[in-house]
Amino acid sequence: MASKKDFYELLGVDRNSSEEELKKAYRKLAMSLHPDKNPGNKKAEEQFKQVNEAYSVLSDPEKRRQYDQYGHAGVAGQGNDFSQTGDLGNVFGTIFEDFFGGSAGQPKTRAQRGNDLRYNFTITFEEALFGKEAKIRLRRPEPCVGCNGTGAKAGKTRQCQTCHGTGQIRFQQGFFSVNRTCNQCHGQGRVVTELCTECKGEGSLLHEKTISVKIPAGIETGNRLRVTGEGEIGAHNGPPGDLYVVITVEEHPTLMRDGNNIVSEAPVSFVRAALGGKIHVQTIKGTTTLTLPSGTQYGKVFRLKGLGFPSLTGHGIGDHLVKIKTEIPTQLTARQRVLLEEYADLSEEALEPTSSTLFGKVKGLFD
Repeated sequence: MASKKDFYELLGVDRNSSEEELKKAYRKLAMSLHPDKNPGNKKAEEQFKQVNEAYSVLSDPEKRRQYDQYGHAGVAGQGNDFSQTGDLGNVFGTIFEDFFGGSAGQPKTRAQRGNDLRYNFTITFEEALFGKEAKIRLRRPEPCVGCNGTGAKAGKTRQCQTCHGTGQIRFQQGFFSVNRTCNQCHGQGRVVTELCTECKGEGSLLHEKTISVKIPAGIETGNRLRVTGEGEIGAHNGPPGDLYVVITVEEHPTLMRDGNNIVSEAPVSFVRAALGGKIHVQTIKGTTTLTLPSGTQYGKVFRLKGLGFPSLTGHGIGDHLVKIKTEIPTQLTARQRVLLEEYADLSEEALEPTSSTLFGKVKGLFD
């Protein structure tokens, strides 16, 4: 069996090359020799295996020291020798990740955006109709002033011994390498030596804050208002999340909402409905007079223009719909019953009664 070629010679670097120079040379060779780029080329495949084995040894400080001192005998069985196993694995994806995923030697903890917060807020029917400037009080975690959010008393921390300050732990076997967040320092790279007495090492404390929120006219139950940057603080100096104010509108005792329209019922005596006349309706602008024509039927709807909710989009205003609810008396005097019976008799005899005298009598009884 032919003797193995010198690992430094395989990578085209000298023995004093830095880790970065080794990596740069290896990337170039691995990209050019990869079997996907050289289908059916056995020579390129064999060179690819040799280059991978060389880098798996020289990229590890301890293995490199042994190789420099004893040569191939010093690292026998320690390198990932694909020339023996023939297992190339899915290494092209790892090369791509190595190019664009940043340095594996000094991974950095990334800033993380804070969580969004939800706040349920109840307003009255009138406040939904006209809008308002609301003040809401939040309790949320904010950075501890005593330790500046570090959780350490007087900033007393030390470098994490598990990840050596990188915040991540690197697992490598030959070409393959995986970075994981250090479970000792949670990606910070440093561990607290003495806890902050104010926040007990949490790095944050609950604070109450008053926030002004503009409630637009026309808002409905279930609508959400977004307040940018008023959510939870971000980790590792990341940006804060947002606050979402979820609206609930209280029911009104007499008014109802249907889209942008307001709906109400107007109780009317059957005499008033039959004879017609004026009734008073409570609207958003106060009491309004509505004139009923004679013979107004139960359930008839009258429209009062422009007395509804404004559209949230700013296009148009709804109306106030008045639904007539005719009331039938439950107790009659003897005289009232006689007159009604007389009216019933007349109605049976004349299909189109025109007697205003009877209407006047009935009206007089109920006015």
